[in-house]
This record gives sequence, structure tokens and C-alpha cells, in this order.
Amino acid sequence: MTSRRVVRQSKFRHVFGQAVKNDQCYDDIRVSRVTWDSSFCAVNPKFVAIIIEASGGGAFLVLPQQKTGRIDKSYPTVCGHTGPVLDIDWCPHNDNVIASGSEDCTVMVWQIPENGLVTAMSEPVVVLQGHSKRVGIIAWHPTARDVLLSAGCDNQIIIWNVSTSEAMITLEDMHPDVIYSVSWNRNGSLICTACKDKAIRVIDPREEKIVAEREKAHDGARPTRAIFLANGNIFTTGFSRMSERQLALWNMDNMEEPITVHEMDTSNGVLLPFYDPDTNVVYLCGKGDSSIRYFEITDEAPFVHYLSTFTTKEPQRGMGYMPKRGLDVNKCEISRFFKLQERKCEPIIMTVPRKSDLFQDDLYPDTAGPDPAVEADEWFEGKNGDPILISLRNGYVPGKNRDLKVVRRPHSNKVPKDTEKTTPANKSASPTPSIKSEDKLEEILKEIKSLKDLVSSQEKRIIKLEEQMSKIAI
Repeated sequence: MTSRRVVRQSKFRHVFGQAVKNDQCYDDIRVSRVTWDSSFCAVNPKFVAIIIEASGGGAFLVLPQQKTGRIDKSYPTVCGHTGPVLDIDWCPHNDNVIASGSEDCTVMVWQIPENGLVTAMSEPVVVLQGHSKRVGIIAWHPTARDVLLSAGCDNQIIIWNVSTSEAMITLEDMHPDVIYSVSWNRNGSLICTACKDKAIRVIDPREEKIVAEREKAHDGARPTRAIFLANGNIFTTGFSRMSERQLALWNMDNMEEPITVHEMDTSNGVLLPFYDPDTNVVYLCGKGDSSIRYFEITDEAPFVHYLSTFTTKEPQRGMGYMPKRGLDVNKCEISRFFKLQERKCEPIIMTVPRKSDLFQDDLYPDTAGPDPAVEADEWFEGKNGDPILISLRNGYVPGKNRDLKVVRRPHSNKVPKDTEKTTPANKSASPTPSIKSEDKLEEILKEIKSLKDLVSSQEKRIIKLEEQMSKIAI
């Protein structure tokens, strides 16, 4: 009875990280050189999206997961922004919809074809205009359909109803400086922000009020990150006054003192946290580092338990993180990262070695699925919904997603005069010239048919010419 465990037991102590083979990487990609601390990469079970260098505007690549190997320089891009793209985020309820924020002060929402791009895409489904400076943060609502948050260098946060292209909530005068990060909580009722003024704020966006705040969460001048954990606590990364990298855990109900603070090292790369609410594991990827550190969060001291570090030779420019439903449960894969290097995207697979081939219930509790819990209008009216969970016992099979439809409300063109000044976002939120009439749709369908007929006739012509060639060769 007197003997106590010295090493804390955890099923994640022996997580095995491995970079995939070269032929399974995405090669020859000109990863963006923009000096903005976003992850530059967003992934879901269907696609990998990567912000790239682009002349004359901003662009990002969208590659089907299986499109590995060398990516041709002429591969089509998503290229509607007139300034560099700073952040991208896949819609959690539709694997074909992605939003982007740019230095051109706009947010654009794109519908990616089922099998990926065949030609360059420059026409988004909708353009959301409301920010007066560059838009550096994009975050979809975790449980409400078509609700999107954007944060700009104008120190404002705007929450949009994408299906009507309206700016529904504008949070201004809450942040005196640039916002470094925004995170939704599990059911999307609150947001947590980290700002250049070193403060962490918890905001109820629909009430438009700050419900908790901590000044100087980290003393250092370098950027801080803050994310919500599943139990409502807040996890932050930042820097000490001596420029040491730190991580800290906070209780929203008492922000006076952190639950715990850990000093890490003296590197100056901003730590990007990625969190798995199913296993309570946080992965920290430093920009410019060549490692991924991971920690388990528990209810007993010291609360944040260091597990291990995965290291490769090349430093990372950015990082994508696969949602749980995109993992291979047969290989006991608990996370997959997409590490951006200068010219390459390298998937890294994290597994928990198990001898049994059976489904591992303890590694894969039911996880958030793609179905929204509430509609946009319901959420804006005050309704909350927890994520709708799915089992991964038989693996996840992506379903057919419905197209994103944007419908302008009759009243949304008319902004009352007395609100014009207070809500500029409402006034200028307008969709791109989109399909508004049956005639236009008919015209496009005719054009598609004629192009198909043209392709078909050209294929027949090619077959004839090949037959002639073979006769000549004989």
C-alpha cells in the first residue's frame, strides 16, 4: 500500500508519431510568406487547403486528400481576393464549403466542387464586407449552420449569417488593439479572445458583453493564443517577461490566478494550440519549430501533464489539423497533422500502439459529427445546441453535402438611417453578383451542355485520329 506510482499512468504516454513517406506528401507548393501568425492550412476528411504565394492578389490551394505527390504549378487555385489571404477555415457542417479572410478587408465563402477544382475559382458564393482593415481570423460556429465569425485588424469581431450574407453582430470597443485569436466554446454560446493588450476576454456575443477578463494573462510582448476546453476552462499560450514560452490554464469563473502555468523554452515562435475535446489532449505547434509537443489536461494537479514531443528535421511554417472523423480508427490514429514547410506539406500521423484489431472505445468516444445542432436564425435568437455526436466504430463515410445557398432578405438592402453609422458592417455586407434569376441559371445550364457536347465531339475526333495514326504506323 505504501508504494505510489511515480510515473502517472496515461494511455497517451506512448503516442507514436510518424511522418508519411515522400510519395504521400504534397510537393512543390509555394507556401505563403505573409508575416501573420495563422496556421496557413485547413483540412477536413475530403480536402487539404493551403494558403500560397500569389502574384497580383491572394490565393489558396484546395487539394483532394488523395492528390499527393508533386503539385503542378498550373494547378487551379481559389483566387478571388485582391490582397494576400491570411486565414482559412472549413465549415464543420459542409466539407465542400470554406471561408477565407484577406488583407483586402473582405471575407469570402467558397463552394468547392465535389471532386476538387478543375479550373481556377475566382467567384465566391458570397463576399462579406464590413471590416475596415485586413481580416486575419476566420472561425465557423461549431454547432449552428452558416454562422461565421471574422476578426480584423480594425479590432472588431463580426458574426455573419452566411445564408443571408448579413452582419448580424458587430463587437466593437471591446478590444483596444489587434486581436490575436478567437475561439468558440463547445456549444458556441461564448467566445474567448486574446488581444495585443495582453488581455484574455470571454465574451457573450449575442448579449454583446464581456463576461470574464484577465489583464496580462502572459507578461511577454509576443502574441498570445487562447482556446476553450470542453469543460469550459481556458487554455492559453504566450510569453513571459523574460521571453520564455508559457502555457497556462484558467477557470473562467475566477480569472484572478491561473489554475497552473508551465514555462517551456526560450524560442520566439508563436505556439499554435490544437485541441481534441474527446481525449483532452492539447498539441502545441510552434511557428518556426520542428516539433509538436502534446499534453493531457486532467482535473488533478498539475492539471496539464506533458506527454511527449514529436520532432522532424524541417521547421514548420504552418500546420493543419484533421477533425476526428477524418482519422483511420483501424490504425488507432488519434490525430493527424499537415505540416507546412517551405515547398511542401507533410502529413504526420499520431497513433496509440495497440495489439488488438478491435475498435478501441477508449480512444474513440462519440465525436462531433457534420450535422448542425441549430439553424442560424435559431442561434441568433438565443438558442444553443451541443454538438451532435457520431460513433466512429465503423469509420466515417463523408456524405453528399448540400450546396450553400445565399438568399438576400428583402429588408437587408435597406439599413435604417439611425443605424447606418453604428453598424457599417450591415450596410456594406453584400453578396457577390450571384445567380439571381431563373434565366441566368438556364443560360449557365445551356453553356455547360454545349461544353459537354464540344468535349464529346473532340473525344470522338481524337479516337478517329488515333485510329488513322495506328494505320499509318502499321
